[in-house]
Amino acid sequence: MKSLDLRSMLLAKHAQHVVLIHFPIALCLVGIFFDFLYQWTRKREFEVVSYYNLSVAALFTIPVLATGLLAWHWQLEGQALKGKLLLHLVLGFASSSLLWVIWAVHYRARSAPKSALPLYRLPVEVLGAMVIALTAHLGGFLSGVNVPR
Repeated sequence: MKSLDLRSMLLAKHAQHVVLIHFPIALCLVGIFFDFLYQWTRKREFEVVSYYNLSVAALFTIPVLATGLLAWHWQLEGQALKGKLLLHLVLGFASSSLLWVIWAVHYRARSAPKSALPLYRLPVEVLGAMVIALTAHLGGFLSGVNVPR
């Protein structure tokens, strides 16, 4: 039995992206869930939880995008992207952009005195969750998790 090799795990050419990506996905989806709870119940606590989840999720997209680009550079040595990998890259940037837009809507409503969250945010949040899910699904194929056995 081999011992656990932390160095190879931490320095693998694509490992950081695969590990980091789960944080913004989970935080964003939980933030959207709490925003819908806020819309339904009007309990301010749900809005606060939603805002902080979306804030951390948006910030986490920066290292996730960086590690994704580094994984492409290291694994494929910067060669031209095509197929699922290109679609994953485009959807990844779209997911990140939508997450930042959702966060900005929440931030703007919190910054303005007595400003209510606009209702248009809910369809944008649903769209963001769908794009994130599709991006993650494609990432599963690329990592080998969603490959038929």
